[in-house]
Amino acid sequence: MESFKTVLTATENGVLTLTMNRPQKRNALDAALNADLLAAFIAAEADDAVRAIVLTGAGKGFCAGADLAVFGANPTPDQVYQAIIDTYQPLMGKLATMEKPIIAAINGAAAGAGAALALACDLQVMADDASLMMAFSNIGLVPDAGASWFLVRQVGYGRAFQIAAEGEPLPAATCLDWGLANKVVPAGQLLEITQAWAGRLARRPTVALGLTKHVLNFSMQHFLAASIEYEARLQKRTITTADHREGVQAFLEKRPPRFTGK
Repeated sequence: MESFKTVLTATENGVLTLTMNRPQKRNALDAALNADLLAAFIAAEADDAVRAIVLTGAGKGFCAGADLAVFGANPTPDQVYQAIIDTYQPLMGKLATMEKPIIAAINGAAAGAGAALALACDLQVMADDASLMMAFSNIGLVPDAGASWFLVRQVGYGRAFQIAAEGEPLPAATCLDWGLANKVVPAGQLLEITQAWAGRLARRPTVALGLTKHVLNFSMQHFLAASIEYEARLQKRTITTADHREGVQAFLEKRPPRFTGK
């Protein structure tokens, strides 16, 4: 994996850990960090040695949201529009569609676009002192960076509107209760526990997990018949994999499967 200016990378046992590294800015998303994250995820997608990804932030916070310097001084409405399209569509789209599981290890605050980034991951593990915050309305803005898309699908309209309208930090325990986090763990063990979970996923059938992301996203936007047809289409890909053959063989031999990601 190549090196990046604002993202640290480390790979072990099929798990790539990406650490946003602007701790002095609470990992706020500026042009460099946005570009490095997108490049890192593109590289991870193409690397067969990477079978699961952990995303976290250096220092005391996961991501404070957009660095407003991204928009420049006194940006015009059209400049704001274009910056959002150019920056967040590629990055959030890559996380949502790449065929490898991504776990957010949320330390400290994930606010605004940082909360969207956390929710764009497939799974969320929060430190017990962490929080999510849809801070947009606090400065008279609507959610962006895909926050509205991820939020309403995870908690439903009523809670999504409440979270966005009130603009208050949601503590980890509330996030777990409302379905915005999969696990809440002691802050000092956040990365260890998240990497261990990613390691277990990395030992699963990689192709099938990646296509499972596609089929779940598809089913949220289509009727039953179309979803079944799409499942059948993707099953044509998984049925030819070595991991499928290994899974069947292991079942017949009554032993744990040894998946290779192929």
